Amino acid sequence: MSSTCTTGSDAAGPGDSRTVREAVADRLLRAATRSGAQLVSEAAVLVQGAAVLADPIAGAVYSTPATAAADGVHAAAHPQDHPHHVQRPAAGAVLVLHPAPTLPAEHVGLVATTTAALLEVRGQRAAELRAEQMRLHATLLRLLLAGHTASVTNTVRAGGLTHVTLYRLTGPDIPTAHQVLWRAVRPSLAGHGGACALIGEVDGELLVAELHHGSDDGRVLRLVSRVSERHDLLAGLAGPLPLAETPTAHADAAAARHSATPAHRIVPADAVGTPQLARLLPPGPYTAWARSVLSPLTPEHRHLLLVRLRTGSAPRAATALGLSPGTVRTRLRDLAALLGADLDDITVQAHLLLALRAPTRSDGRPESEVQARPESEVQARPESEVQARLETLPGGILDTDAARTWAVGLVGGLEPHLRIALACWLRHHARTAPAATELHVHRTTLTAWLTRCAERLGQNLADAAVRAELHLALEATAKDGDDPRDLPRRGGRTYRRL
Repeated sequence: MSSTCTTGSDAAGPGDSRTVREAVADRLLRAATRSGAQLVSEAAVLVQGAAVLADPIAGAVYSTPATAAADGVHAAAHPQDHPHHVQRPAAGAVLVLHPAPTLPAEHVGLVATTTAALLEVRGQRAAELRAEQMRLHATLLRLLLAGHTASVTNTVRAGGLTHVTLYRLTGPDIPTAHQVLWRAVRPSLAGHGGACALIGEVDGELLVAELHHGSDDGRVLRLVSRVSERHDLLAGLAGPLPLAETPTAHADAAAARHSATPAHRIVPADAVGTPQLARLLPPGPYTAWARSVLSPLTPEHRHLLLVRLRTGSAPRAATALGLSPGTVRTRLRDLAALLGADLDDITVQAHLLLALRAPTRSDGRPESEVQARPESEVQARPESEVQARLETLPGGILDTDAARTWAVGLVGGLEPHLRIALACWLRHHARTAPAATELHVHRTTLTAWLTRCAERLGQNLADAAVRAELHLALEATAKDGDDPRDLPRRGGRTYRRL
């Protein structure tokens, strides 16, 4: 946003002669050769009022005076509320002029039309250069993902950038969303405010990497949120993380995106995977159990498991990690043997998510982020130190008042038949046909019940992390009648016990 202003003896004034019109056009043309901010400032002087270039995503791009920015943005969005403002479309945005009431309409119209035309010319020139800039950004993003952080930071000419916040977006029209986000963010390789944004299409996704000094000001997040809403995008967000961990952030953002819905279009990576319950469990037995069950694993193992659990399947995990599905399946089989557990079992998945979320240090870092013990140390453990099992939690950690309150708040409102159906469906790996067979109901009936469960709970049952949380909540609030054989029947062929 700019509030620069031009003054002079030939400041704006009404006039009908050809000489005056030429003078107005000449002043605006000279301002346009300097910058868009100078052009808008000159228009404000010529109308003896205010001028704002309002973008529907970014808000006020240029404003003179600066205090007119909010009023100009509101006028662009709701022109009927501002009948005294003059508006013209300009370069994908809206030029809003608030002239002095004494100026003739012809003079104001001349200034508005000429300024909008010059903004269009500047926009076309920028568009000619944009394709080359976009290719450069895509190349820098690929270098960043490949680990060449020094090359990227040297190119962006913004020293001291140490961290990255990464967004991965998908949607029906990524190229259009890319153009809109580019205009809104106006990325520069020189950076501004101690940060630098890289935006590009990589492998069919829209990828945004904000490089900064450890924390961002939320500007890019706000713009990504607006573009996601307007263009039906779903996004995963990871970071801030050190630049060296960009590949990890890339995988985490893809995993988090599987939890995004039209109601929650941007999901942070640390917002999935039973984070709320993990804070409620007794730290002593909980962290000791988590440390024991995860002791054979390296940090790379843990990250693979976390991505697999968040995405819900090996092919989706492979996409997030940039590996082949066969490679991921092989590694998961090796991990299952190492842990001595069936990684497809919903109880194992739920407990594993809890283990990976367990805080193990005074700084509150989860187990998934703590360096595993060296392999030699793992092999040298005393025989008396028996590795805990993923199938069972330490006695009593889900029996606390805090855990029960969390579980009741999550699933306590379900009717008995919905509760039984949901638990059965979760045990069958979220597959409708075998669950319907055990429940002795039609698949259409079970599908309708699951839809009602999602509505009552306000949860996305397609999210693997949500399913794990629901399973834990159902376990914590288990009742004697929670058995498919005790499913309430209402008569009729659909509900008849076979």
